[in-house]
Amino acid sequence: MTILFISDLHLEAGKPEIGEQFLDFLAGEALEARELYILGDLFEAWLGDDDPNPYYADMKAALRNVVEADIAVKFMHGNRDFMIGQEFAAETGVMLLPDPLVVDLFGRRVLLSHGDALCTDDVHYQQVRAMTRNPEWQAMMMQKTIEERIAFAIEARQQSMARSETVSDEIMDVNQGAVEAVMREHDVDTMLHGHTHRPAVHEFELDGSPATRIVLGDWYEQGSVVRWDEQGPRLESMPRQDSPSEI
Repeated sequence: MTILFISDLHLEAGKPEIGEQFLDFLAGEALEARELYILGDLFEAWLGDDDPNPYYADMKAALRNVVEADIAVKFMHGNRDFMIGQEFAAETGVMLLPDPLVVDLFGRRVLLSHGDALCTDDVHYQQVRAMTRNPEWQAMMMQKTIEERIAFAIEARQQSMARSETVSDEIMDVNQGAVEAVMREHDVDTMLHGHTHRPAVHEFELDGSPATRIVLGDWYEQGSVVRWDEQGPRLESMPRQDSPSEI
């Protein structure tokens, strides 16, 4: 059976077409899979498991339906939804994963990651990442009201968008040296991640041997999925109104 990988949906009420495609995906192909991995940024912003936003109810219920169909759904935090916690996991039945993580896929060791930790050239981002992943900072945020957290998220998003217009794409992309270092550390020749919104399969040499880095795309204009079975991985797009096509 196929193992599915997705990331970077950035679900929010203001972009209902993404949510509709995600719900169709969960009600269709995901129910035929062996496992579903979500490698971060499922939501545009997650302000805590106590967020009463009604838009999330359908998404959580759909995830629960997949889990209750005996399909393992596994989630890795992204830079937008790093506040997802145990309450969300209990509601949906989703398993929370550490980042990075090595998994065995049909006898092949593969390193999974959201991918943002690899963008080491963006020093400012890495400083923010370290702060927001700190359990003390997260506890401090959870002491704020939901209205205060919403205001913080809006301001952070505006600052991020403004900064992205002044920072080069190369700086915001992964650093090849960081990629090779983490693959070497975990003794793998294959890595799969999201975050950069640049779907591609990169072949390169690691310590004299062939290596592969697979990058998932976002779901802004169409879906992006890696389908992995006994034949290996296939990185494919999922157009909104068309049949899937290989990238």
